Amino acid sequence: MFKDVLLLQKKELEKKLKEEYVERDAEIREIKSDIIKVIIGPRRAGKSFFALHELGKAGNFGYVNFDDEKLVSARDYDEIITAVNSIYHNPKYLLLDEIQNLDRWELFVNRLQRQGYNLVITGSNSRLLSSELSTHLTGRHSQISIFPFSFKEIVKKEGEELTATETKEKLLHYLTYGGYPEPTVKKLDYDSYLSTLFDSVVYKDIVKRYRIRSTQGMDDLALYLMSNTAKEFSHSTLAKVTKCKSVHTVEKYLKYLEESFLLFRINRFSYKVREQVASNKKVYSIDNGLIHAKAFKLGSDTGRLYENAVAAELKRMEVDGYAEVYYWKNQQQEEVDFIVKKEGRVRQLIQVCYDVNELETKKREERALLKAGKELKCKNLLIITGDYEAVEEAGWYDIKGRIEYKPLWKWLLQSPKTG
Repeated sequence: MFKDVLLLQKKELEKKLKEEYVERDAEIREIKSDIIKVIIGPRRAGKSFFALHELGKAGNFGYVNFDDEKLVSARDYDEIITAVNSIYHNPKYLLLDEIQNLDRWELFVNRLQRQGYNLVITGSNSRLLSSELSTHLTGRHSQISIFPFSFKEIVKKEGEELTATETKEKLLHYLTYGGYPEPTVKKLDYDSYLSTLFDSVVYKDIVKRYRIRSTQGMDDLALYLMSNTAKEFSHSTLAKVTKCKSVHTVEKYLKYLEESFLLFRINRFSYKVREQVASNKKVYSIDNGLIHAKAFKLGSDTGRLYENAVAAELKRMEVDGYAEVYYWKNQQQEEVDFIVKKEGRVRQLIQVCYDVNELETKKREERALLKAGKELKCKNLLIITGDYEAVEEAGWYDIKGRIEYKPLWKWLLQSPKTG
């Protein structure tokens, strides 16, 4: 039975390898070493496609996709490996796709490594394949994150130099429809594809896995948050506006949504952990296209789409372990959208303001940046804009500082990593 399943998967694999591939801004380092290579990220973001092309450079490899109930229900995992060895002629390399679906996957993976297999594993659940890796995997391992295409990857896909006007047109499309690979490459209907994907993740990866009996609360919460990206929320408020029964249920469902890479939260900055935990959070979508496909349509809100795109780019940086990301707010309710912290120090403060032509708006953004900069002892101040670019001296009473203004499309095409 397992051999039949894997033969079908091999045919799908051969077909997939003939499809157009867009090079990602990532690589599997030390691919020939015995380190377990772990690729995490959202469903359909291109993890397996990336791994297939990276392994193709190394030599013969075997492939198992555990997004199949016949494999997941296996009682003896050795039968699966026996079938793999038969089909792929005893491969040294193994790609185990969506490994989180397999019960006690970590014991299986550790045993295969001890047996001498060179392993690449992928998963769409951040809890199973990130925060608990050190606990689960006894062997050395490295982590690679693959998210939907970044704007930089979208532009690189064109394969030619774009004019500034063409780049801005690409940005508008990216802000609306996001960067999921399949609809981008195959020219599929974005809304239909992403709506189906969103529902599949909610019901397959969350409702089914965690055996949620009443799905209305989960539905309400997911759609409400997707419709309120870039906004603050409290658990008590979410419990009131959705059919979740309690604050405890909200917290639990939020964790599931975040682990499945649909949404993510950022904390309000404070040097006191207790204050961080108690304060409101802000919520963002992992990809702008999901907002367009699933959020309640309340009219155009370019500013929020800009902010979500910046948040998603910073989230990539955070998942890769480069920095921590927060937002800042003082008692006067003045706010800075993003605080980038690295190695215990605040390295950059970022505001997102699509239109800075209105003088009062510009002064408000500058004032919050200057106040936060003084409080956090950070002089690296940035305002990401629609099209305005400059470096200006700004002041607010006795607080002075230099602020850089940079268009979003330029920021996205450069590395957002700060010194």
